[in-house]
Amino acid sequence: MLKITEITNSDPTPGAVLTLRFEERQKSRLATRLEDGMAVGLMLPRGSVLRHGDRLRAENGMVVEVHAAAETVSTAYSDNPVQLARASYHLGNRHVPLQVGTGWVRYAHDHVLDDMVIKLGLKVVTEQATFEPEAGAYHSGHHHHGHHD
Repeated sequence: MLKITEITNSDPTPGAVLTLRFEERQKSRLATRLEDGMAVGLMLPRGSVLRHGDRLRAENGMVVEVHAAAETVSTAYSDNPVQLARASYHLGNRHVPLQVGTGWVRYAHDHVLDDMVIKLGLKVVTEQATFEPEAGAYHSGHHHHGHHD
């Protein structure tokens, strides 16, 4: 099993792709497979959270690009910013990771949360989509927002 030990967003030429759900991208130790089927083990610094587009370096020097996998999520929509803020407040109060967009918030699918958000007046759609929640104001670990570090 090839060990992946380093986050290296400075290298522009990935030689392989690793597609992971958000739950997996939060783990610093993980046995998994690259898109080509090669077995790999993540052995990253504790607290690492991988983002779509991040690049990793394996012990043999190969660069691997991380892709966010489509997964089952709930996306709550509203044209009313107060409704969105209220739903985000209640979800955040339950420590639910949220991805925030214009006119919507997304979270890992949960029918109990869906019911709560619908009662707050939002339209909820269960779908397969990538999930890139906010890192959090106090998050001191690695994160990536469309630029290379």
